Amino acid sequence: MHEDEQAELISVIADFLEMGHVENIMAMFKQDTALYGLSGELLRDERFMVRMGMAVLFEELKVIRPQEVTLAIPALLPILGEETPWMRGEAVNLLAIIGTPEALAHLKPLADDPEPQIREMVQDILAVS
Repeated sequence: MHEDEQAELISVIADFLEMGHVENIMAMFKQDTALYGLSGELLRDERFMVRMGMAVLFEELKVIRPQEVTLAIPALLPILGEETPWMRGEAVNLLAIIGTPEALAHLKPLADDPEPQIREMVQDILAVS
């Protein structure tokens, strides 16, 4: 996929998530597992409803396609290093939803995150797992 096509696809997915059309995006992810690779870019969206839509999407996909949600892990890892705390928090949340030992292992370094809310999230997630 060309860079322009990818940017347009990210925009369309984000717009649909903002409008609450998670089921449409779920159908797309089920049809094309390569879309998991866009997860990190979608979390960079400043619109809260887009990021909330990603959480809802992953909660649903985790139930019906638990092996596939792990495909998003590589796309989420760069977000864990972002300077912006809310971005790191969103990536922490999705990795927690994925919930596999591999996903959770990436959270351990954030137990010492400079942002208190992220530290608390990570500690809570790791305490339950």
